[in-house]
Amino acid sequence: MALFKRNVQITAKIDGQPIQAPQLGMPALQWRNGYGVPSDGKDTNSQNKPTRRLTKDAKEIIIYFSRSGSTELLAAKLAKLTGADILEIVVDEPYSGNYRQTLSRANFERQTESYPELKMSVPDLNQYDRAYLGYPIWAMTLSHPMTSFLLDYGNLLNQKQIVPFMSEGGYGQGNSVQRISQILRQKGVQATVYSHPLVVDGNKVDRSDYQIERWLKSLN
Repeated sequence: MALFKRNVQITAKIDGQPIQAPQLGMPALQWRNGYGVPSDGKDTNSQNKPTRRLTKDAKEIIIYFSRSGSTELLAAKLAKLTGADILEIVVDEPYSGNYRQTLSRANFERQTESYPELKMSVPDLNQYDRAYLGYPIWAMTLSHPMTSFLLDYGNLLNQKQIVPFMSEGGYGQGNSVQRISQILRQKGVQATVYSHPLVVDGNKVDRSDYQIERWLKSLN
């Protein structure tokens, strides 16, 4: 079966910028649990500046990485409902738009633990009580840019409530939440990691509003 072509339909906006996700609405047989999902080769940023909405009064922040758009759409929906600030994780060398090339790179990074370098400025996070961490699931664990963020900046999450959310290919959250806790513990960070994350199939994020609302109510 051929890999599907990129759909350039604009599905929503995040901080005024368009979000594109070619897999949204794909039937299961075509989506194939996310196998072959393309991206624009700039981790959803080819036409956008990295999302960065920081205010003086917000007590919550959404920190996310998205390759093909699903996690970015989840982040946008959460931001609309919570009013949280938003910070996008940006890697120095974006992942390929070609799925197989990204898969090969990700496998190498995982096997060698050579996680990607980030290209971003991270603000002082002291004002926030809660940090939502958003990422796609790769090989049943955290996507590597989120791993890099936690390794580089996890100390800024000390004394916060950490709330994971993710898009995935139909196989669940894997050990991603445990991995977040493990990295923070290794860094000596004292944080509460919420053990019931928001988990949404990557091709169904546009239909997840009710699920998101119920999940948010469960946090409080």
